Amino acid sequence: MSDAARSAPRIPPRILAIAGSDSSGGAGIQADIKTITMLGGYAMTAITAVTAQNSVGVQGITPLEGQFVARQIVSCAEDIGVDAIKIGMLQNIDIIEAVAGALADLDPDIPIVLDPVMVATSGARLLQDDAVEIMQERLFPRATLLTPNLPELELLAGSELRDTHLVRDAALEMAERYECQVLAKGGHTQDEQVIDLLVTPAKDGRASGMASFTDARIDTRHTHGTGCTLSSAIATLIGHEQPIEHAVRLGRRFVREGILNAPGFGEGGGPLGHQAVRLT
Repeated sequence: MSDAARSAPRIPPRILAIAGSDSSGGAGIQADIKTITMLGGYAMTAITAVTAQNSVGVQGITPLEGQFVARQIVSCAEDIGVDAIKIGMLQNIDIIEAVAGALADLDPDIPIVLDPVMVATSGARLLQDDAVEIMQERLFPRATLLTPNLPELELLAGSELRDTHLVRDAALEMAERYECQVLAKGGHTQDEQVIDLLVTPAKDGRASGMASFTDARIDTRHTHGTGCTLSSAIATLIGHEQPIEHAVRLGRRFVREGILNAPGFGEGGGPLGHQAVRLT
């Protein structure tokens, strides 16, 4: 990193989003940029793949070459500098290995929020089957916070998680294995309440911890990009030097307000109203 990058001011915090592009603007890099900007951060990107998608599904995916993804990361870090990183869709082993290599050359204290994007709400695979294990091996240990939704947590745990106790246990096992915090998101259940669990592993003689966040479910189909928005919101708030638990609390508020202010675009699961959110 250059002297200019090291001395750059932390206001606004410099947030690097590593993720795929959503042509319809609701998720991926587009949601990341909107979120980071609305929360007072400076958004930079390393695009991993280009998608043709909209509110009804994903019509096509073209991944970028891994070394070019890494080059984007290095370009941002060497000149602008990075205060926090959000990682979303990675798609394949080549990209995962390249991202891991680029991150290894950065300051290990830079916080990383990793959203293990595997399957789109429409059912389209966003991470190849053979890449799941490599992502766990190469990137999970570098993460500050993992943000799996329920289907992703079940896939990673290798079992069905039918109640909150099982979700908590699976999240804690993951947190302790990778020595990071885990936010297990409950939005994919059919319950009237959405319950997210933030699990902290035992460390330095301290016991493991858990914080629970609960909200009434909003009856709407306009939830495209909620996971991308939440992870980039948390990364931005951490970049503002907020503690992780408070960053999660505020990030969830941002997502909820985005859902409530959704513009109603699209025939399927439409995008959030990022531009209408004001956290006071």
